Amino acid sequence: MTPHHRPSSPSSTDGPGTADAGHPYERLTPQAVLDALDSVGIRGDGRLLQLNSYENRVFQVMLEDGGAVVAKFYRPARWSDAQIAEEHGFAAELAAAEVPVVAPLALAGGDTLAEVDVEGLPFRLAAYPRRAGHGPDLDRPDTLRWLGRFIGRLHAVGAQRAFAHRRKLDPATFGHQALARLLALDVIGPAQVDAFRSTAEQALAMVDAAFAAVPFTPIRLHGDCHPGNILWRDPDEGSGGGPHIVDLDDAVSGPAVQDLWMLLSGDAAAMRSQLAAVLAGYRQFCRFDRRELALIEPLRTLRMLHHNAWLAERWGDPAFPAAFPWFGTPNHWSQQTVELREQIAAMAEPALDPDDAWLD
Repeated sequence: MTPHHRPSSPSSTDGPGTADAGHPYERLTPQAVLDALDSVGIRGDGRLLQLNSYENRVFQVMLEDGGAVVAKFYRPARWSDAQIAEEHGFAAELAAAEVPVVAPLALAGGDTLAEVDVEGLPFRLAAYPRRAGHGPDLDRPDTLRWLGRFIGRLHAVGAQRAFAHRRKLDPATFGHQALARLLALDVIGPAQVDAFRSTAEQALAMVDAAFAAVPFTPIRLHGDCHPGNILWRDPDEGSGGGPHIVDLDDAVSGPAVQDLWMLLSGDAAAMRSQLAAVLAGYRQFCRFDRRELALIEPLRTLRMLHHNAWLAERWGDPAFPAAFPWFGTPNHWSQQTVELREQIAAMAEPALDPDDAWLD
């Protein structure tokens, strides 16, 4: 490890490359991208723009016919074909129900997913129509109500059937397994590891208890529905205005509140006001079991642990050290321990009480 105890080698999910031998994504040169797209019937005119994506590699591709598509090269070995097929199938169901989600395009042969060879390495490839937008203004109650209607419609479709292959958002997958991977990767400095481990284990015990106490039926979710993953168009910008999403890469099975809590911020009073607006829209299309509010802080805790494991496992991808230079430093792990202690306190005294009268 480096003196700051940052990860020095990539996870096995990053494919055969290493930090020294070169990462698999280095094969995605402009010409290789164009050749791969040409092999599935997409004729680019040579103009490419790499878009912001850490997990996958995503390019805006200008076409010979004057149009444009967004091409997504999936990270090797992350998802199985069956898991990606469920992502694409969910997107198609949502589009058929007129929920504003950008579904993948049919490629040569009629499928929405293709495997292409890039310098001897197989990549899975999908393409999408290009859509533009900006982040939603969460300070506006009408925007929050609109987002609530949007997520309610998404969940109404998501509840119609279950995923068979995609991950479940639960304490085991996103908590205990994430912590085990972090410890196995040996990315936490010796001066910080004991405090971090013991605090994380204490927090996970509370997460386990919270999930055991709240009965819910898992549904198909967006899974990572924070404002940065929602594109918004004002009504005067055309295309009907409002929210839409362009990717379901993190779609999971889990409690409905997962797709709601990341829209909330501020103190308890602010979150109550925001949630009231979101639920006013949501309940027009989908029932919400307010007992799930008790899972907000446990879900936040799981997200913290999962995010740290994700960063550690991706460190062999050169994009990650450049984007997250603070990760793995002693200060980072000390701060994460403090934040986990704060989560323990928040789970003991949640800001949002399912029994509050304002929810009626």
